[in-house]
Amino acid sequence: WQKREISNFDYLMYLNTLAGRSYNDYMQYPVFPWVLADYHSKTLNLTNPHTFRDLSKPMGAQTVERKHKFIQRYNEVEKSEGDLSAQCHYCTHYSSAIIVASYLVRMEPFTQTFCSLQGGSFDVADRMFHSVKSTWESASKDNMSDVRELIPEFFYMPEFLTNANHFELGCMQDGTVLGDVQLPPWADGDPHKFILLHRQALESDYVSAHLHRWIDLIFGHKQHGSAAVEAVNTYHPYFYGDKMDLNSIKDPLIKSTILGFISNFGQIPKQV
Repeated sequence: WQKREISNFDYLMYLNTLAGRSYNDYMQYPVFPWVLADYHSKTLNLTNPHTFRDLSKPMGAQTVERKHKFIQRYNEVEKSEGDLSAQCHYCTHYSSAIIVASYLVRMEPFTQTFCSLQGGSFDVADRMFHSVKSTWESASKDNMSDVRELIPEFFYMPEFLTNANHFELGCMQDGTVLGDVQLPPWADGDPHKFILLHRQALESDYVSAHLHRWIDLIFGHKQHGSAAVEAVNTYHPYFYGDKMDLNSIKDPLIKSTILGFISNFGQIPKQV
């Protein structure tokens, strides 16, 4: 990778595989970064650093205001064992079965998976994945319970952005009927152009020079411990699957609660 003999995409897939992530497990699906912060311009300038997301910071720290709110949350919660209110920055995760299924909801078999995770039907239309720009704004600044990252399909599969199966996904409060995913202006309404430019962004010089910082957060030394606290990158203890010794928990209710928590909210990748 340092010699530029493999792409950033291939390198990330390799790291995901090493960390135990797989297309075969929605709960441990490959995780990819948001790489852009510009979803409003008519043309995409990949030579401008301001076009890109800050890869040295987790999604919860993309804005100063939001970062301080999460630090405040961390400082307010006392350390506690076996309690859902453990000391951490984030009580939600950047990758989970429901996040994966929501991104791919317009394609089978993910449509059925999403509905089964939702109790048999689609979610409220306003909460469905309907716009790349609004999803970025939710995950990077607007929603304190949303710190989601992306999945590999955002860099090679235009089909998941169109409602080719004509599913009735509902109608939003402002009257918008959900269909195809709304794309940024620079994509000209073309999913293929979006994927092409998005992949170019992933392979750009800026991302190549900064990608290792994101890798540190997700797969490396800033994943847990004091480095994670300093990086505003700590998650609920239940998300650290390899750190949890479930066999030592005798109470079946607590054990099932923890397992349910992990399956619904995601897991931290194994440290590479």
